[in-house]
Parts: sequence; structure tokens; C-alpha cells
Amino acid sequence: MAMILKTLIEGNELLTKEQMYTVDAAAIKNGISGSTLMENAGRAVVVEITKRFKCQPITIFCGTGNNGGDGFVIARLLKERGWPTRLILLGELGSLSDDASEKAKHWSGEVEHFNADCFDNSKLVIDAMFGIGLKRGISGDAARIIEEINKRKLNCVAVDIPSGVDSNTGEVLGVAPRCDLTVTFFRKKPGHLLNPGRDLSGEISIADIGIDTAFLKTVKTTIFENSPKHWLKELPHPVSDDHKFKRGSTLIVGGPSMTGASRLAAKSAARIGSGLVTITAPSEALALYASDDPSFIIKPYKNCNEIFDLFEDERFTSILIGPGCGVNQTTKDLVQKALSQEKPVVLDADALTVFKDYRADLIGAEKSCTLVLTPHEGEFSRLFKYTGDKVVRCRTAAEESDAVILLKGYDTVIADPNAVTIINNNAPANLATAGAGDVLSGLITGLLAQGMDPFLSTASAAWVHGKAAAGFGMGLIASDIPELIPNVLMELYEGT
Repeated sequence: MAMILKTLIEGNELLTKEQMYTVDAAAIKNGISGSTLMENAGRAVVVEITKRFKCQPITIFCGTGNNGGDGFVIARLLKERGWPTRLILLGELGSLSDDASEKAKHWSGEVEHFNADCFDNSKLVIDAMFGIGLKRGISGDAARIIEEINKRKLNCVAVDIPSGVDSNTGEVLGVAPRCDLTVTFFRKKPGHLLNPGRDLSGEISIADIGIDTAFLKTVKTTIFENSPKHWLKELPHPVSDDHKFKRGSTLIVGGPSMTGASRLAAKSAARIGSGLVTITAPSEALALYASDDPSFIIKPYKNCNEIFDLFEDERFTSILIGPGCGVNQTTKDLVQKALSQEKPVVLDADALTVFKDYRADLIGAEKSCTLVLTPHEGEFSRLFKYTGDKVVRCRTAAEESDAVILLKGYDTVIADPNAVTIINNNAPANLATAGAGDVLSGLITGLLAQGMDPFLSTASAAWVHGKAAAGFGMGLIASDIPELIPNVLMELYEGT
């Protein structure tokens, strides 16, 4: 784990609310007052608001905690700049936290309470009701305010995190506003990237409020946002003395009928740089495979033993099983044989589903390979009966299976057996198309063939996958994605 953590770059840490409280406390202990942090936070939000919105009537909804104190600072500073500003307080002035109470004394305007005309004349609102510490579902006036914000489709800016979003999990506690902008402080939180929190946060801006990065040492950060900063130096780069064997050899097991899945994976492995890509296919389907891209090698098989021989061939430096293989005994046998190989193995789709009633044969099996599993939520739930948020479930699965787990979705989570976790945040909605997962498993296997670290291979493949799809836009189908990979790689290599 230490070696992986060294590659994960400062600035992309995601802090749980407990970790953020620890960092805040360390900063305060070292001479930065809570009042100063609150003033800096409010000022930072005002900077971001005035960058994006013209001067207009604005309504600020404040809770009685520190998030509400930030709201009082925002209200004061906007009013000083000539913005027509209303402040609505949920609760009584006497209930404000100490720092918030101090900020309230500097607010020269009226402190209103929730009423029927709260939204009159304002198309822009500030959510400063609840911050990252929310523990209960939102109800009462706060719920009615949020429902009205959403119903009226008002422009909304959240302070730290949209009220109602759990900052650790992204889950909604009752109700939450759909925001255009969220200004958070020091570091993002997992809930900003995990759905539905990701969708509700809108654009996320991280503000510097005077907390030194040295205070990160007071917590153990193991959750990160995916970024090329983490893995770009490890991404295989073509060099002048390369040849096809030096760039790795990928073996993909193809099935008899769903041939498109393994062909998509093969094309992706080749596009990401694998020097040789071989599909081993049933003899009866050979014509279908051979009619595709001539850059692939097609090796027919009649029985499992012929595939076993390929697994043991030292020239193959990574193996992919699953896409289009079928949920059958043959697939199960192939996986169990692959686990004994001293090379990276990626299991996807059918290679996971086939173990739904035999999970101990996969999860508890002895293995010599380096293993990567790439389930979507359905495949994951059939293998792992865990409860909890996505990060917790993915980490637990990685530890139990001693594998790198990529739990697919709009908010893909990647974990290694030591609980180091990356959340991928660049996947567009258009990736919800048949075959996109086959492309992703091919990218991972192609990088593994070239000797890249399994965790970083998986993280970089997820990012490249999302970036390629985002560059296409509407109408994307899976076969478009491999053709977009070269442009993404060119951009990455030009950045080194």
C-alpha cells in the first residue's frame, strides 16, 4: 500500500467528515480561530458567486450551526457589494453556534424566518442550512425550503455540500437541493463524487480557507479522486526500441455466440498499447472472429485443455475472461485454472456471474495470479452480500477477495485489498450503453499486459474510458470508444 500511496498526489484526497473535523481542529489548535475559518469560507463563496452570477436579488437560507455562520458572512459581504440580500434563519438567534453568533452580530439586515414569500423576487439562493455534519433526515421548514427550490428550479449555490447529502456516502437524507455550484473547503468529500450527491452538487469548487496542507498528516487519507496525476508517469509510453513482444501480449477468451463482447475488449486492449492481442475462440465461431479486425490473432479451441495450454504460455502477459463467454461450467473451469497462473487476470461479466452460487470457489480460492474484478452493481450483489455505501462495499470486497475491485457506475469506485480507494468522476451518462463494460475490461487487461501496476491500470483505464466517451457526446455506442482512445492518449502523453 505504501508504494501505491506514494503515487497518489496531494490535492486529490477526499476527506470524510470525521477527517475534516480532525483537520479543522488541528488548524484551530495551531492558531487559526474558528471565526477566521468561517470568515474565510464565507468570503470564498462570495468570490465564486460573483464570478458566475451578475448582481441580482439573492436569498440565503441559514441553519444555526457553522454552515449557517458561513451564510451570515456571505449575506454581509454580498450586501456590502450592493446585492439585494435576504437572510432566512431556520431557528432562533439564541441557538446559533458561538462562531455563527459572532458573525450574526455583523449582519445589518433583517433576520427573517421561513414564510410564504421567502422566494419572492429571487432566482438565486444560497444553501447554508446544513453542512457535512448532518446526521438525520431533513424535515420541517428545511425540507419545505428544499422542495420549493427544486420545484421552482432556482439557481442554487451550496455551502460545503448540498443540505441533505451525506458527505461520506453521497446518499440523500430525506431531501436535498439540486445545486448549480457547491463551494467546499480544503478538500472535496466522498459525497461530492458518489451518487446521488455527485448529481446534486453541480460544479464543485474547492476553496482555500487558510488551512495548511501539513494538517493532512493528522489523518490517514486513503480515498482519492481519480486523476492522471496519480498514474500518468506509470502509463506505458511507446519508446524507440519497442517491439510488439516488449509491449505485452493480451489473451482474451471468446465465447461461441456473444462474439462482439470479446472483440470490443480486444480492440480496446490493442488501442491502449498491448503489442499483441489474441482471442481464443470456439472452432465453430472462428469465421465470425476472423472476419473482424485483422490485427488480432485468432486461436481456435475445441476443449478447455487447449485454453489451459494458452494460459500457461509464458508469452501471454495478461488474461481476460468473461465478455461473451457464457454462464456455464466451461467458464467456471477456465476461471479456476486462470487463478493458478502467475500473471494478471481480469474477470468480468459472465466470469463473475457464473460464481453466484459458488462464491467460495472464487472469493475463497487460492490463487497465484494478480486478480482484477470489474462487476457492475448487479454482478457485485450476486457475489458480495454486503450492506453500506459504495466505498465500504467495494473496499470490503477487495479485502475479502484479495483483488482489485472496480465497481462500475456513473460513480465508479476502485479499491485494492489494502483499502486504498479511488473514485472516478469523469464518466458521462452516455456510457450507459451495451458493450461499454467490455471496452473497459479490455483497457485494463491491455495495460496489465504491459506490466503496469494492477490498481493504477484499473484507475487509468476507468479515466481514459470516461474521457473518450465524453469526447464523443450524444449517440455513443460501444464500438465508438476504442476509436477515441488514441486522441485521449495523445493528450495525456503531450502533458508529460
